[in-house]
Amino acid sequence: MKWQMPIGVDNFFDIRSKHYYFVDKTDFIRQLIDGHSAVTLITRPRRFGKTLTLSMLEYFFSIEKEAQSRHLFDGLAIDLAGVDYMAQRGQYPVLFLSLKDLKDLTWPQMLQSLSSWISYWFIDHDYLADSPSVNPDLRRRFLALKQQASGQNEMQLALALLVKMMHQHFGKPVILLIDEYDAPIQQAWKHDFYTECIAFMKQFLGSVLKGNRDLDFAVLTGVLRVAKESIFSDLNNLDVCSVMDAAYREVIGFTPQEVAQMAEDLTMAEALPDLKKWYDGYLFSGAEIYNPWSIINFFRHGEVGDYWVNTSGNGIIREMLRHVTADTEGDLLALLQGCQVTALIREGVIYEDIGHDTDALYTMLLTTGYLTAVSRRRGIGSIRCELVIPNREVQDIYRFEILDKMRGRYSVSRLETMFDELLSGKGQAFSELLGGYIRDLVSVYDTAHKESFYHGFVLGMTALFASDYIIESNRESGYGRFDLAIIPKDVEKAGVIMEFKVADSEADMTDKAKEALQQIEEREYVTEFRRRGIQTVWKYGIAFCGKKVEVVRGQY
Repeated sequence: MKWQMPIGVDNFFDIRSKHYYFVDKTDFIRQLIDGHSAVTLITRPRRFGKTLTLSMLEYFFSIEKEAQSRHLFDGLAIDLAGVDYMAQRGQYPVLFLSLKDLKDLTWPQMLQSLSSWISYWFIDHDYLADSPSVNPDLRRRFLALKQQASGQNEMQLALALLVKMMHQHFGKPVILLIDEYDAPIQQAWKHDFYTECIAFMKQFLGSVLKGNRDLDFAVLTGVLRVAKESIFSDLNNLDVCSVMDAAYREVIGFTPQEVAQMAEDLTMAEALPDLKKWYDGYLFSGAEIYNPWSIINFFRHGEVGDYWVNTSGNGIIREMLRHVTADTEGDLLALLQGCQVTALIREGVIYEDIGHDTDALYTMLLTTGYLTAVSRRRGIGSIRCELVIPNREVQDIYRFEILDKMRGRYSVSRLETMFDELLSGKGQAFSELLGGYIRDLVSVYDTAHKESFYHGFVLGMTALFASDYIIESNRESGYGRFDLAIIPKDVEKAGVIMEFKVADSEADMTDKAKEALQQIEEREYVTEFRRRGIQTVWKYGIAFCGKKVEVVRGQY
């Protein structure tokens, strides 16, 4: 049988009825039946299958979809679990909502969008307006919200109202499924209306989730656990299942066994080593997980590539680059070159912490899938983790964002040319290109301050050459610390040592460049290269003065 790959298909009925390839995750249903919390929040990176997972739950439990779901689960894990489990199919009122399309740029715009979405949700349940089982006062409030004739206060209670009316109509408490609950909060953080959005969502979600007798249970998905005190205050029945928790760790994303089975079913088993390098590497509480979006795209297109990078903005990476300092630069360089960094992970962070709290930033990078934890040790109120970039695809995202930030109006190919001249010892050509580059970047980096330019320069070089070179910054060698070293992994290639100086005037630039070159020689920075067996090393003394640059080159 020739399988279709369900790229962009997140409706469970379509997956099963149109014979798309389906990785069976229905054992999650059995786990929920065996024992669920009142409210379960599952946080996973984007495009990991959260929407399809909730759609699967909707089609299994929903009274309204009982006829459609009658054969959707035939032969799947939940069917094989036995008749007692299958007897739960089609027995509950289910409300399934998604907030992922709330992408407005201002709070008034988002409030209007929320009003429209509430209206759409109520239209989908229009039968409630005529139900004799529903309190007439509730029906009047329902009609006002459906017609977008209610204010913000009424909108904040819309979910609680809808769930109560469904309970009254069906005579059973409701199962509530909310997909991407934090999407509007992420959008608000990026566009500076976080406070207004949090205040609304606290009441919008809290009113339906806190001690609600109309609710059987709720499952929410999202990317980040927003701190309880900011949105889930007083919600004592919340069970958070993040990438750090063992519960449901294999429900979202593909396991190695599932990927191997796909490769066998699709007669592409020879691709498994490449799939592991490109899309594996995530560890959800120790469970090895592949990126499902990228795996599906690979089997659709037949070649490895960067599929995940284009599915959404990479705002968290940009935020990291915006706050690069001498300290965080070292961590970023290590990550790009496959090394680990240590961070305290505090999952109850709020978005506002990210700009001034490195641990909050690393927590965000972990939960959003840009880093993964290879080891951890629990402390007081936090977990100390060793973090790495999980795979080649995510490393490419870092490289893309770094290069996009530091290239200015230069093309990436021109940056490559500049660094090729550097590595070839062509000092004059490199100097000319570097001078133009500095002039071009005046709007991005403050060239009057060496460190601002320097960080971007080092990160850009690492982004371009991390696969073939080791980039060291402020590392001890010989009798001091060099500013920058480019160390080839192939000892037959040439290395580079660079020392930077700031001149007080353009007239002093040549002397400062020579001083930098002399420092390289006197302090024997070449020691680190000789220790590695590298014989050819270019040395560069570089002086800056405003937008001007002077380069003096030598060779060991």
